[in-house]
Amino acid sequence: MTVIDLRSDTVTQPTHGMRAAMAQAPLGDDVYGEDPTVNRLEGWLADRLGFAAALFVPTGTMSNLLGLMAHCERGDEYIVGQQAHTYKYEGGGAAVLGSIQPQPLENRADGSLDLDQVLQTIKPDDFHFARTRLLALENTMQGKVLPLSYLAAARAFTQQHGLALHLDGARLYNAAVKLGVDAREITQHFDSVSVCLSKGLGAPIGSVLCGSQAFIDKARRLRKMVGGGMRQAGMLAAAGLYALEHQVERLADDHANAAFLGSALTELGYSVEPVQTNMVYVHIGDRAQALKAFCAERGITLSAAPRLRMITHLDVSRQQLETVITAFADFSRT
Repeated sequence: MTVIDLRSDTVTQPTHGMRAAMAQAPLGDDVYGEDPTVNRLEGWLADRLGFAAALFVPTGTMSNLLGLMAHCERGDEYIVGQQAHTYKYEGGGAAVLGSIQPQPLENRADGSLDLDQVLQTIKPDDFHFARTRLLALENTMQGKVLPLSYLAAARAFTQQHGLALHLDGARLYNAAVKLGVDAREITQHFDSVSVCLSKGLGAPIGSVLCGSQAFIDKARRLRKMVGGGMRQAGMLAAAGLYALEHQVERLADDHANAAFLGSALTELGYSVEPVQTNMVYVHIGDRAQALKAFCAERGITLSAAPRLRMITHLDVSRQQLETVITAFADFSRT
């Protein structure tokens, strides 16, 4: 039985073309700065997104951690969404390893943070308080795309109040494809951006942190400190380059498949949140575990949660989604 895995777009497998690019990649020692494929990836993405420099790292968690630590010193504070990955799903790394205090705020329904609330949260310049240094946003945020007008407002806000602005762009290219713009139209508003290559883009590993030259120089030193230096990493960087050069436009297929799945489940009577990109949220309630087990018997892998998240990706076809819809229909009759 072919497994249909909807838990995340991180489960994607490298394509044949990507595997060939990995096998043929020129290699060197990246800690010495001598891996030509890593250097090409860093230069390519920095240039495309409008930054002076970039740094290839193993994971999105590390990329965000280095970004926060490069912006903030010990005892500083960053403002972030309650549901943001950098706050909720990265092991508290900024606090544990960077001694950076998070100030979480509730995300609005569209994934943004209320800038008026952010303003009220900025600490006074007083030694009683942590120094507020950074605002961190995420795009997409649980599948929702932050509007360009909001990003421009956030940029103006942070400049007015002396804050840096970081983007967790784990699914940056999903946002760009949904908006129908070049990714640089999004990243132009930020001081730093973390781009994940191993989600919808389909690479097996890797993220890239982009920023100014001084910022990346600091992040490179921090990467060594947390054990992120890699040697002949060009094989991994080649996968990321292939993804960026060949697998961005096809993200629109994932979005269309997610919309198809969401619409079909709505017709079956399920409570489905509006679908924007490749994430479908279905409110299952206390039957989540039963649904997971029911679908597993039919070769469908789901997470179990009352607010169930399903993510479409390059290894899930429209035909397979029809199998998923049939399973949900059968489950609704149990």
